[in-house]
Amino acid sequence: MISITLGRLPCLRRPFDDRAVLRMNAPSSAFAGEIRPAQEADCARIAELAGQLSYPSTPEEVTQRMTEMKGDADHLVFVAELATGEIAGWIAVFVYRTVEADARAEVSGLVVDERFRSQRIGERLLARSEEWARERGCDVIGLRSNVIRERAHAFYERHGYRHIKTQKSFRKTL
Repeated sequence: MISITLGRLPCLRRPFDDRAVLRMNAPSSAFAGEIRPAQEADCARIAELAGQLSYPSTPEEVTQRMTEMKGDADHLVFVAELATGEIAGWIAVFVYRTVEADARAEVSGLVVDERFRSQRIGERLLARSEEWARERGCDVIGLRSNVIRERAHAFYERHGYRHIKTQKSFRKTL
């Protein structure tokens, strides 16, 4: 597993700029849609796209998880909705708090439908999650990407993320 983190952002030194959100959501030639918070009606599509990330989930499982996050200001899922109303991708981001380090934002998942890749949708989702992190006072955002996802690694590096370490991931069923 690779952990990638974006360096310090000057978010605490300047006021929030509403125009930045408008620029991020302004239609581009490659993506005519909007980045918005996910809604319950999006859960089936989010589950379908999670399967493309090799995290198979049912619509019911995604609905339950999103219900558990509802009202928690430290978790949010954004979707990229095409002009047709179809969800082309999603990103989940949360504030990661630990005793040993300052709070940072962490992307827990990012997927763009295989049919819509290379249309700057991932870029827009990533930018919106970074803005969300700044809004919460985070000056660092990170993510983890499987070592086999070389195309994703190149994408993150193009957007300012740098590879900081390689590690093994351990898990135990309780």
